[in-house]
Amino acid sequence: MTNPTSTTPTAPTRAGRREWTALGVLMLPLLLVSMDVSVLYFAIPKISADLEPSGTQQLWIFDIYAFVLAGLLMTMGALGDRIGRRKLLLFGAAAFGAASLIAAYANSAETLIAARAVLGIGGATLMPSTMALVRTMFTDPGQRAKAIGLWSGVMTGGIALGSVLSGVLVQYFWWGSVFLVNLPAMALLLVLGPILLPESKNPAPGRFDLISVPLSMAAVLPVIYGLKKIPSEGVHPLYVASIVVGLVFAALFVHRQRTAASPMIAPALFRGRGFAPAVVLNLVSAFAMMGSAFFTTQYLQSVLGKSALEAALWSLLPSVPIGAAAPVAAVLVQKGVNRAHVVMAGFVIGAAGYGMLALAGTDSLWLVLAACGVLASGIVMVMSQMNDLALGAAPVERAGAASSLLETGSEFGGALGMAVLGSIGTAIYRQGIPSSASAPAHETLGGALQVAGHLPGRTGEALVTAARAAFTDGMHGAALAGAAVLLLAALAALPLRRIHVRQTETVPQDETAKATV
Repeated sequence: MTNPTSTTPTAPTRAGRREWTALGVLMLPLLLVSMDVSVLYFAIPKISADLEPSGTQQLWIFDIYAFVLAGLLMTMGALGDRIGRRKLLLFGAAAFGAASLIAAYANSAETLIAARAVLGIGGATLMPSTMALVRTMFTDPGQRAKAIGLWSGVMTGGIALGSVLSGVLVQYFWWGSVFLVNLPAMALLLVLGPILLPESKNPAPGRFDLISVPLSMAAVLPVIYGLKKIPSEGVHPLYVASIVVGLVFAALFVHRQRTAASPMIAPALFRGRGFAPAVVLNLVSAFAMMGSAFFTTQYLQSVLGKSALEAALWSLLPSVPIGAAAPVAAVLVQKGVNRAHVVMAGFVIGAAGYGMLALAGTDSLWLVLAACGVLASGIVMVMSQMNDLALGAAPVERAGAASSLLETGSEFGGALGMAVLGSIGTAIYRQGIPSSASAPAHETLGGALQVAGHLPGRTGEALVTAARAAFTDGMHGAALAGAAVLLLAALAALPLRRIHVRQTETVPQDETAKATV
């Protein structure tokens, strides 16, 4: 059945059981893509023992997925607008499933790296496609807000679930099982997707700008690389140069979008009311979320002495309130609370979580877990509302490009949060380590614990105590900086008061996406 293109503005159609069931199907690839960010946390030691990768190969096994994913998001979002979001989603699901099978039975580091790269390509097709299809299926603003709230919750929860699932599977099965779990979900998507999901695309997309593809990757990848390396290895000239090179290509990419006859990312997107602020505030949200994760994961393992699996299981507790945060935000907006006030409240709640983190001592398990729950709940409130605002401001035919910009901004924000807050924490940590300690102890808490293990009796214990206290002090400094950023973001969200939730939605003829079911 083909939906006719209306020549006059139409009221939004409320979604029914079919659309909500389709949303459940869309959650499958989204959950798996987010899980794959963290699914190797516990598998790496067994992979290393089996495949014997070099140090460089081990880093690429872990990082190649996120790099390829970030670099191709904009390309795949724009491609979905042209060839069809459902088509791209199903293609990505097939590639993701095939790459998962190859990764599970990889017999060399090179094969595993290649499979992880293909997984990144598949992930880059899945993430913007799922959000764009939500925009297509849910035209009623209230229903769309609920759907995007669920999307945000699944995306956030998947990262935490991935590490736990990895630990359980590796404990009872071989390391390849962390990839095989993708297969049933992708098979279900390939079967149910053509039945439940509508096809949608831009009816007049113009020619695909091939030059923008390498420009976008050259803009994203060097910046992400530099920002990811700085927290662990310091502000090295190579990483600073990488960021600068990426920013130069970013300027060239923006120039190309402004001058090309058929740009990959139409500048008109940013003229949509609220779109640009939503992308920026979403980036700040990712900054806060990933910046805190840099410290809390290390705190649970290296300060409290939990095993990796214990730390992952404890980290699931903060996910309980997170699940309610986005739906509560959506309900508040629908009941007449100004969206700006909800977003500001989310940022303030997130800042309170950082404030709680700044009060933690070296034995404050429950306080840290509570702080994580409060912080993440506030951030998810913001992210769900910003995703909804951006997609509502974008024309339907450009939903894929709009989704990809949001996701790319999140990747930048997460890397920036780890770089900035991680650098603050590391600087404070190094000041707290005794000058007599060896160089590895001054670099990281993990290095200090390793050095202490080779020192006699009380000398080693003293270094452990000093290192854990120094790391906690560094976490305090980073938490205060994070709280300040979120409070400033709350003030920056104030102008959103002028942008109200639309109770009806009109779609002009030239902005109507072609849809078939």
